[in-house]
Amino acid sequence: MTILSPIVNDPNAEVSHSLALRKYLSALPHDSSGLFAKVVGTHMCRLVVLDDVIYPGLPTRVDHLKSSYLVFEANLDGDPDPYLERMARDASAEVDAIWSHCEGYPGINNAQEFARYMRKCQLTTTFYFADVNDKTVGQTLRALQVQAGLATFIERNQGKTPAALKGAFFEFWNSLSATPPPAPGRETIEPLPCFAPLLAPIDKDER
Repeated sequence: MTILSPIVNDPNAEVSHSLALRKYLSALPHDSSGLFAKVVGTHMCRLVVLDDVIYPGLPTRVDHLKSSYLVFEANLDGDPDPYLERMARDASAEVDAIWSHCEGYPGINNAQEFARYMRKCQLTTTFYFADVNDKTVGQTLRALQVQAGLATFIERNQGKTPAALKGAFFEFWNSLSATPPPAPGRETIEPLPCFAPLLAPIDKDER
């Protein structure tokens, strides 16, 4: 989903809306407390203030935008409308602080109206990068958790007898089954509980 919202151009403003928006965006946290960690279904996203287009040189002609735009790009689960409505409900303070600098912004009191406004600003995407296949955010995080856990399991259990390896694998599987998927927005995947005591450096006798 790619959305371009025109930024308010008020010559009488003490601080331009474009500058105020840049300042706010630069301070947004990137971890699990961030805006899009609150919005279920976000794979990847980006917010950018676009003041004008770059002239690439001949043989193209010089073009300029009629206003500055807030560019919002996102890879998400499901349909855009429910996702945008969740944005208005679950991250209302951040959404209001950002899109209140844009022309035509209807506020967040009516989530459906906000979704309609965003869809009016949406561009038709003809070429895009999909970071995953048809898996949801939860499924992707779970797969990463299993991958990290299995890699640790293999590292810690090399050279064991078949009986010991079988017992260790059941312990790993039970721990995995009892552990919820990681929360969105985390920078790293936490180890499974069964490996928590084993995170000290491996000494030479264990290699």
